Amino acid sequence: MMGAIHPHSSRKVPLMAPRILLARHGQTEWSLSGKHTGRTDVPLLEEGRRGAKLLGERLHRAPFDGLSGAEVRTSPLSRARETCDLAGFGERATEWDALMEWDYGAYEGMTPAEIQAVRPGWLIWRDGVPEGESLAALSARADEVVAWARSADRDVLVFAHGHILRAIGARWLGFGVDFASRVRLNPTSLSVLGWAYGEPAILTWNDCGHLTA
Repeated sequence: MMGAIHPHSSRKVPLMAPRILLARHGQTEWSLSGKHTGRTDVPLLEEGRRGAKLLGERLHRAPFDGLSGAEVRTSPLSRARETCDLAGFGERATEWDALMEWDYGAYEGMTPAEIQAVRPGWLIWRDGVPEGESLAALSARADEVVAWARSADRDVLVFAHGHILRAIGARWLGFGVDFASRVRLNPTSLSVLGWAYGEPAILTWNDCGHLTA
């Protein structure tokens, strides 16, 4: 298990403390069936495209009002890129490999049940994946995103994937990436990380209200 560190401990929180808004991509055939979808470029389902538009409508209403001052980045994988485009942020977004999903190696395309059948008791956040990206490498990518988000006094919006976004959430709070096993994210969800009492905090997590309104 990776030990907790606190990247925020020596940083003075600015008067206009930055937030990071996390948008998970819309539903795909593989996310619907529970398959681990790392670098395989699976397209959005119609449900996912509809959800991306609803997410965009929400982000262009109060209190977000289009996030005019925010920097926007997206994973280059098509399911995240298309979600970003359909939400209305495509022209402002920069593609960034740091936001790509975990490389699941030999477990790509497998469901947790299928993996458990050959490896009983397996937990991805503790045991990792064979022939894929290590937990340490995933944590380092999450740290890179956190450092960028805190680099200036403005909000940032990212479009990415379930496991990398959960890792970013853990590292924002100063916990090891294994903490991400305790926080789930649904497709097309919106989460907001910010500050409370001078410390990194979860402001909103896995909010899907725009999908049912």
